[in-house]
Amino acid sequence: MIFRYKQYQVQKECYKMIKNNKIGVVLPAYNAAKTLKQTFDEIPQDIVDEIILTDDCSTDETTKVANELGIKHIIVHQTNKGYGANQKTCYQKALELGCDIIVMLHPDYQYTPKLIRSMCYIIAEGVYPVVIASRILGKGARKGGMPLYKYISNRFLTFFQNLLMNQKLSEYHTGYRAFSREVIEQLNLEADSDDFVFDNQMLAQIFYSGYEIAEVTCPTKYFEEASSINFKRSVKYGLGVIFTSINYLLAKTGIKKNRIFKSKTMNKTIPKT
Repeated sequence: MIFRYKQYQVQKECYKMIKNNKIGVVLPAYNAAKTLKQTFDEIPQDIVDEIILTDDCSTDETTKVANELGIKHIIVHQTNKGYGANQKTCYQKALELGCDIIVMLHPDYQYTPKLIRSMCYIIAEGVYPVVIASRILGKGARKGGMPLYKYISNRFLTFFQNLLMNQKLSEYHTGYRAFSREVIEQLNLEADSDDFVFDNQMLAQIFYSGYEIAEVTCPTKYFEEASSINFKRSVKYGLGVIFTSINYLLAKTGIKKNRIFKSKTMNKTIPKT
């Protein structure tokens, strides 16, 4: 009976994989205690093998809630390192755990985890190596309560980026993305900012490396507990986005290569476990 039970457990774990791909969901968290359970409850754990939460020195009970939910992999930063640094920790752990597909999802319940299955299948089937969930495709952004000034700035920055980077994304600013292991290993993430512009630099690196990005329509929710940055930091982020696009163009034309587009020096490929 014990043997059969263990055999069942092994079969159950193998079944969770999509086409032999180990799926990991990373949750870069900061003061997410009020929304973490809602996010966690919608993660399709029938296909997800690992859930990783990094708490960037929250001032609320994010870590306590994560433990109560039974999240196995919880990493706590003893100081607030920043949004970008939070993601770097998440991706490093996901690679160490041997994940083949890594989904980055904000735990503030602004994005529905119900799209994880679709996003992972696109990668597992070899259609695209990267999938982002777009709030701009369709009418999800404004319908979900995105402030008008954020919507306008999103559209302006996206137009500017598409022009300089010769791409056609509907937006570059979503906090819901899925990547193949190969892509994460290829990018020089250590060279990226530890702040919010990390997201943008990462997409620029992906395009620079020759990968294509798919988009899926994603509804969004704006409410008091959802994470947001103030106007001052939004301006700083916007300027960072513009400089990232300019640096991409300079690197592509061979004029000057910013360090984020140079080969990795600190990171090494991590063997799958």
